[in-house]
Amino acid sequence: MSFHPKPYKSGKTYKGAIDDQGAYVMVHLEMGGRYALPPRLDLWNHSPTGLNWGYGGSGPAQCALAILADHLDDEQQAIRLHQQFKWAVIASLPIDQPWELTSEQVDQALAKMAALAE
Repeated sequence: MSFHPKPYKSGKTYKGAIDDQGAYVMVHLEMGGRYALPPRLDLWNHSPTGLNWGYGGSGPAQCALAILADHLDDEQQAIRLHQQFKWAVIASLPIDQPWELTSEQVDQALAKMAALAE
């Protein structure tokens, strides 16, 4: 597996939390602004009930796919890498408290995954 991070225009921070309506991830842009991370059910419908993290199930798979699709801006690469990213990063996020992942941390995880695959 090869991964070559491309420079991003603006760093992002993915912030996950759970409220009374369920789990969600907000994407915060370094240059200002934010938006809700779409679950990308159009790419792969792992979890029609939404995103999740902190274990190895369908919600974390959907979260991994959504983050990678947003971060990489490459749907095919996101599909190819999301299950490994789920196990490497998303499954170990705290299930019961808010978390943050920066663009740099996502790139570092992807580079480590690539190095392990060689």
